[in-house]
Amino acid sequence: MAQPQPDEFQRLDQVRALLKSERPIKWAFTGDSITHGALHTFGWRDYVELFAERVRFELGRGMDLILNSAVSGHTTRELLSGFDWRIGQFRPDAVLIMIGMNDCSEGRGISCGEFRANLGQLVGKIRDLGAIPALQTTCPILPGQAPDRTPHFPAYMEAIRQVAADQGLPLIDHEQFWRNRAGSHFYWMSDAFHPNECGHRAFAFGLYQALGIFDPASHSCRLHLP
Repeated sequence: MAQPQPDEFQRLDQVRALLKSERPIKWAFTGDSITHGALHTFGWRDYVELFAERVRFELGRGMDLILNSAVSGHTTRELLSGFDWRIGQFRPDAVLIMIGMNDCSEGRGISCGEFRANLGQLVGKIRDLGAIPALQTTCPILPGQAPDRTPHFPAYMEAIRQVAADQGLPLIDHEQFWRNRAGSHFYWMSDAFHPNECGHRAFAFGLYQALGIFDPASHSCRLHLP
């Protein structure tokens, strides 16, 4: 994964500190089908499940709770309209959002400006809960296979980075990590924009490295990644 800049390290420290807490932590993940892990993992663990294995078993934080409220097909609009059910009722300590793959589709009618504003509203709602919001970019689209998304996708990923920078938020930039491994990217995908089990391992590795919990001696960190 690309090395974060000093200010990015400082922002990630907000989340890293939770991994050292003496009290149990509630982690919430939300987004669309990619975080949902729907269909395209074909029975293998998705990245949220791999994160749970690393944190709750390998790091000995068995009392931590890890919730995945992502729903296939959703956009920032659905995240906002369903916020109280999907996030608010659980009063989490940290909320990791990976969204944008559907927002950038021409058919959804969500401009990049609206997407950015929706992210800002989500961040505000999460902070109102006393939780730490963390933004994640998602996997790149395979070239030439999603003409409704491909032309717009870069701007939506840049919007995520900009919101994180403007609001001082932790950012895990998976998209940049994947582009740095362009030779492997094709092996990590089930179709044009859904990762397979190897893609979810790549997401998990990105999380582990960003949060300082990558250890090549651990089972979940040494899963084969082509």
